[in-house]
Amino acid sequence: MGFDGIKFDEGSVFLVTGGAGFIGSNLCQTILELGFEVRCLDDLSTGKQANVDLFANHPNYTFIKGDIRDLDTCLKACYGVNYVLHQAAWGSVPRSIEYPLLYEEINIRGTLNMMEAARRCGVKRFVYASSSSVYGDHPVLPKTEGQEGKRLSPYAVTKYVDEEYGSLYTRLYGLETVGLRYFNVFGRRQDSDGAYAAVIPKFIKQLMKGERPRINGDGKQSRDFTYIMNVVEANLKACVAPSEAAGEAYNIAYGGREYLIDVYNAICKGLGVTVEPEYGPDRAGDIKHSNADISKARRLLGYDPDYNFEDGIRLAMDWYKENL
Repeated sequence: MGFDGIKFDEGSVFLVTGGAGFIGSNLCQTILELGFEVRCLDDLSTGKQANVDLFANHPNYTFIKGDIRDLDTCLKACYGVNYVLHQAAWGSVPRSIEYPLLYEEINIRGTLNMMEAARRCGVKRFVYASSSSVYGDHPVLPKTEGQEGKRLSPYAVTKYVDEEYGSLYTRLYGLETVGLRYFNVFGRRQDSDGAYAAVIPKFIKQLMKGERPRINGDGKQSRDFTYIMNVVEANLKACVAPSEAAGEAYNIAYGGREYLIDVYNAICKGLGVTVEPEYGPDRAGDIKHSNADISKARRLLGYDPDYNFEDGIRLAMDWYKENL
């Protein structure tokens, strides 16, 4: 695995915000498997109780039900913590277009609360989730840090503001922050339900139920689909990267490019079904193509992703077959 050689001090304590969610629960699981203490802070607004119950009896796991919009809650959660892995946020570009004020409260003010709490509590490293959506309408591929366009959704704006605060907190207060721009993460425990479910688990569930999935757009849009364990690796390596890496944001992806119709066909093949999809209009705020240059993360974080799309989609389908 890409994180086997990472060394943390004995007795290190991690706080995972949004730890009841898809990415957060995978981080919690790996940290526990490495033998360290983990606190999960989540208000369960989008996270799942089932992802808390997975670890509820583990002696090194503590669940704190709380809202990152409350500074006192953030301070209590950060007390005695060495590393914060801040995943708590509301995702989904379309939903952010419907609820811009809520996204500002949670994704900006909530993140600022967490940074301030981490600063006051002397946290060693604050690693936070950003997004490839910050690239907006910049047309050049691959996407490279420092070449951003105009943001296309409130969600993208919130993540860009988070990066500005992360840089500021490193320069002004000395809190070592690292931003991770996730590119279309997928894998075990990703939500397959609801209007805002991610496309891969949604396709898998619909096809397993014999339904005909709908593709927004012509299917020729492309994404740098990134398996969850690559993201886990990036978070852990960001914790121990040299101080020179702090105050920056990094692309976290595999560095590949998959067209949505090819992803759909790969899922059909993996499930042994043949179903022609429906096609609908493009989603508001979506970019057409996405592909990451991960050389900065390789250089400064030591990020070296193990899982390409083919490996990841096979593992994801195996998990959904057992759990849906």
